[in-house]
Amino acid sequence: MLDERDLEIVTALREDARATYADIAARVGLSASSVHERVRKLEAGGVITAYRAVVDPESLGLFVTALIAVTPLDPQQPDDLPERLADLPEVEDCLSVAGEANYILKVRTRSTNHLEELIRRLREKAGVSTRTTIVLSIPFEGRPVIQ
Repeated sequence: MLDERDLEIVTALREDARATYADIAARVGLSASSVHERVRKLEAGGVITAYRAVVDPESLGLFVTALIAVTPLDPQQPDDLPERLADLPEVEDCLSVAGEANYILKVRTRSTNHLEELIRRLREKAGVSTRTTIVLSIPFEGRPVIQ
């Protein structure tokens, strides 16, 4: 169970994973060594699973973001869609959902033509029907969880 200080440390790291232990310590009212020890415990306990660079997709030439609802054509087919998509780098997120679709995929592509080609490959490779929504803007994304 995480206490309030652990949650504050996690929030600080989600906002800036490059913050120093001293910076976080000043923010949460602990010593840098206490923060360091808590971070190590959070990592060992599986609360903190990775540190990543957040990159602007457009700077990489990925100008189109879309959400694709995916439903198997054959309801009897194995539920192995994540494995079937492993080699499609355009798929950024794969969410198993309840509702009309089985999965929602967040994808990023260079253009709508690239998106169309990705959807074709996805349908062929995974044996699914799709429903696609193109994202017009992203007011916020990857917000830190607030406790």
